[in-house]
Amino acid sequence: MALLQGLGGHIDRIVWQPDLERVRGPKRWLLVTVRIGAALVRDFQAGEIPMRAMGLVYTTLVSLVPLLALAFSLLKAFGVDNALRPVLQRFLSPLGSGSEQIIDRIVDFVQNVQVGVLGAIGVVMLIYSVLSLIQKVETGCNYIWRVRQARSIGRRVTEYLSVLIAGPLVILAAASMTATVTSNSTVTYLSSVEPFGAALYLAGRILPYVLYSIAFTLLFKFMPNTQVRFGPALGGGIFAGVLWQTASLGFAVFAKNAGNVNAIYSSFAILILLLIWLYVSWMILLFGCRVAFLLQHTERLTREPYPPRLGAAERERLALLMSALIADRFISGGTPWTVGALAHALRAATDHIQDIADQLVEGDLLVATGALGHTLLPRRDIAEVRITTVLDTVRSGAPAARPNPRDAATAEAVDTLLERLDRSRAMAYEDRSLRDLALSLHGRQSEASDRTPLASWTTPATTDASGQ
Repeated sequence: MALLQGLGGHIDRIVWQPDLERVRGPKRWLLVTVRIGAALVRDFQAGEIPMRAMGLVYTTLVSLVPLLALAFSLLKAFGVDNALRPVLQRFLSPLGSGSEQIIDRIVDFVQNVQVGVLGAIGVVMLIYSVLSLIQKVETGCNYIWRVRQARSIGRRVTEYLSVLIAGPLVILAAASMTATVTSNSTVTYLSSVEPFGAALYLAGRILPYVLYSIAFTLLFKFMPNTQVRFGPALGGGIFAGVLWQTASLGFAVFAKNAGNVNAIYSSFAILILLLIWLYVSWMILLFGCRVAFLLQHTERLTREPYPPRLGAAERERLALLMSALIADRFISGGTPWTVGALAHALRAATDHIQDIADQLVEGDLLVATGALGHTLLPRRDIAEVRITTVLDTVRSGAPAARPNPRDAATAEAVDTLLERLDRSRAMAYEDRSLRDLALSLHGRQSEASDRTPLASWTTPATTDASGQ
């Protein structure tokens, strides 16, 4: 037991105690990799991501035929409707020889869907079932990225329809490119000459990993409703692409030797395998998105659950720090602060910054601007905003949450004490305004800040060191 405790303490000193901001080079990437692995295990045990993957399996079963019907209609318009089967064969190949039954049934369903005879209501329901699948994927990615504001209805319709239109065209282009390369006489000749033949064989093995990594990278870059840097998206894309291709090879071996499943479920065995494969696929996608998030927010790679619990005193202190920096930047005419930049500058959790910013916005002290609402500006004259007003705003909650004790005497005694504390604090602040607080730090803060003209505030920046 003592040996295990000593080993655990040694691992803790090596993996969790170093500050990632001060570590550079290969050691940093090794620490990040180990911490991400530990975080993924913790996320799997928490169960939220696996549960969302289960929900996506159900939505996929409902939306699969409508999705393929729309894609089939578009491909048919280009005269290449036969491209649908190869795509299904590639995705369902891990199911083994039984996948042909599912592919035949799906293709029959899709070909029997006559969009022209469905009527207006039928077409609307068809499109809605497809959009709901993409919305579920976006919701899962937004949950992982801690995004509180989803896309608007207008953006959902336009961007989702763009995906539905562009997706089949990309599939068409990829199929045409593959067919051209494989049928090229030069490629055929080189494949029979060594060492070119071995090199082409190796390239053919590696190509699926590359293509899937690119596809996942683009998905992680554009699906969350927030600013995702390309580097983290690429890291998550490579993780998901390599894992998905490897899992498909492993699942094919599992399906081939799944004698117990066939014995128990008989003709339903292939459907059980399909559900399992869909679940594995969505799990890989969501965990790949999680990797991209952790690569962009390495401050979350801690041993303890993140974010840490924020006490009342620290919450008030953080609110004043935020308000002082925002007011100082407003006075000096610099680039407005964003939620991510404040979290980076104050070395605070982004969740805590966002929570306090939401309260200050609801209290009409700040206004959130920009495409994603991350840029924060004063809403009122900072000379008229008292420090006590800022503190009262972050201390307040929903009126319904205020306790109403049955013992009136106890409530009166506590309220009297709190009123005395509030009066004492108001006297200590001497009616100071937010402008006074900003001017007290304006000298040293303004020298270190990058100043831009006040006119540039009409198009505030929405990116910062943390990528938000």
